Amino acid sequence: MQNGIEAYLAIGNGDGPDTADCGIQLAEKYDGKPEYPRIWASVGIHPHEASLATPAADSQLVEWARHPKVIAWGEIGLDYFYDHSPRETQKAVFLQQMELARTVKLPIIIHCRPSDNSENAWDDCLSLIAEHWTSSGLGGILHCFTGSVEHARRALDMGFMISFAGNITFPKAQPIRDAAQMVPLDRMLIETDSPYLAPIPHRGQRNEPAFVQEVARQIGALRSLSPEEIGARTTRNFYNFFALAPTPGL
Repeated sequence: MQNGIEAYLAIGNGDGPDTADCGIQLAEKYDGKPEYPRIWASVGIHPHEASLATPAADSQLVEWARHPKVIAWGEIGLDYFYDHSPRETQKAVFLQQMELARTVKLPIIIHCRPSDNSENAWDDCLSLIAEHWTSSGLGGILHCFTGSVEHARRALDMGFMISFAGNITFPKAQPIRDAAQMVPLDRMLIETDSPYLAPIPHRGQRNEPAFVQEVARQIGALRSLSPEEIGARTTRNFYNFFALAPTPGL
């Protein structure tokens, strides 16, 4: 275990569908070595690359999803901030990705980012989940949460976990901190979104998994708990949500 990090999930998006096995490659290379944390992986098509989705890519993703280290499908969803893929294409691919995740019985990891002047991404994303996913009973995670208390409540009502990242430490992130005060401790996860969104006091640096300690510190301050307690609880949540056996002795 390095820097207090016991285990993590490596998101498998890569640069698009052809490299969505990148998380699997990390798990195969490093997992099981005593000097490294335990590693699991996901697969999926990020909304940025929705325009690259093809039936062949979907078939490959399903094959990768059956790897023993793959425990989730994602990150998938909607991004109206960058609009790298047309919004209607994003929605169509999001629906298809949810259907594939249902086929292989994996929970989904959601990326949702609205434009600067619109909340439509959140409304669209949560509505699509309610209509097309909740009946699966597989649940999911709102990754790198950037929404409001109301968005968090809607997701919790649909059985989702809420994951907070380094941006919770940013000065203008009060809505995220408000949500972190509301979300029940047993429905919360923490992450870094490496290599992006390095938390204060590491702004401007490449984000690293070790910096997740700052996320735990911020949430601990909000909840009047120690960073160690937040780390322990969210680690337990991770294992419970994915039905994984905890690391022996920890």
